[in-house]
Amino acid sequence: MRTHTVVRADPTTRSALPLAALLALATAVFVTSLTETLPAGLLPAMSADLGVSLSATGQTVTIYAVGTALMAIPLTAATARWRRKRLLLAAMAGFAVANTVTAVSTNYSLTMVARFVAGVAAGVAWALLAGYARRLAPAHLQGRAIAIAMAGIPVALSLGVPAGTFLGQAFGWRLAFLLMTVLTIALLVWIGWAVQDFPGQQQREKSSMSQALRVPGVAPVLFVTLFFVLAHTILYTYIATLLARLGLGGSVDLVLLVFGAASLLSIWLVGVQIGRRLRTLTVASVVLFAAAATILALLGGNPVLVFVAAALWGLGWGGAPTLLQTAVGDAGGESADAAQAMLVTLWNVAMAGGGVIGGLLLAGLGASAFPWSVLLLLIPVLVVVLAARMHGFPSRDVP
Repeated sequence: MRTHTVVRADPTTRSALPLAALLALATAVFVTSLTETLPAGLLPAMSADLGVSLSATGQTVTIYAVGTALMAIPLTAATARWRRKRLLLAAMAGFAVANTVTAVSTNYSLTMVARFVAGVAAGVAWALLAGYARRLAPAHLQGRAIAIAMAGIPVALSLGVPAGTFLGQAFGWRLAFLLMTVLTIALLVWIGWAVQDFPGQQQREKSSMSQALRVPGVAPVLFVTLFFVLAHTILYTYIATLLARLGLGGSVDLVLLVFGAASLLSIWLVGVQIGRRLRTLTVASVVLFAAAATILALLGGNPVLVFVAAALWGLGWGGAPTLLQTAVGDAGGESADAAQAMLVTLWNVAMAGGGVIGGLLLAGLGASAFPWSVLLLLIPVLVVVLAARMHGFPSRDVP
């Protein structure tokens, strides 16, 4: 078939995107993103089944992020010479096993081990996927390829989590995790058929973390990633609490639907323009998120403006994974895989830290502190993006 031939072709000779392969990568991103947050919608049932408190059950989300953060860098370095397809298949197979154990486990400790392993597998996959998408596409379409691959994140947040929660409530939480296993097995077949293979690094030192950090532009992108994701996680984790404070406790689902729809629009816009306007899009992303936080901080008493803020937040956030993965890949050069692994680690550190810091803010200052904390975090983000004009977020926009 013609599509099959396109996928296998040398990327330097293609003029179109290999959509079958890129959608397989997007599904991998979707599965890993959804599995991380799925317990949040299933906590009461999981807590009752495992015989532990809601707080202890909530740590199944934390341990996943810890597994990703701890192991993404060392495993990326250890597998630098592996062929890329073999590594991706191994990571997703480990993911399927971990989700299956989670689904059948009746022991809290075993469940926590399975969640940690799932986080480890996700860390390897995440460090690999953006670079894989770049290599699948011709040079002038690499940004768009990453946008397609990263689309799985907002889809998981806006559609996957509510769907998983509904299935868990209707048929039991274990079925939700078993369905993730079934989807992953189908994905393994899809990857085997559609995704082109590439060699790993020939020299391991090329993927060393210290060398990647010395490459101009990598450190600014990592800084922006840490603070931007931290700001987002604080707001997203406690959005229901904030909305209740603003008198919209019954509209959480509608607010998140607006956020999710705007995120999907953002991915499309970024995918179309990222090859020409990486810097402009990154600045716009930060400014839009800051505008949303400002509205929530000063004008949150107006329900209409809360929905406007959700839309601005989604527009600012949806394309952010693509922008940051592209920026660190461009800056990293030969050390791109190592730089991607560090980005994945900091991403998950920010996600874990967002829950902790948000909890401290809630206990100490109340829910009204969340928008202000987002603004404080975004100020240095904007400063670094603007300052990284030569490397990291280079000024190279073209008509």
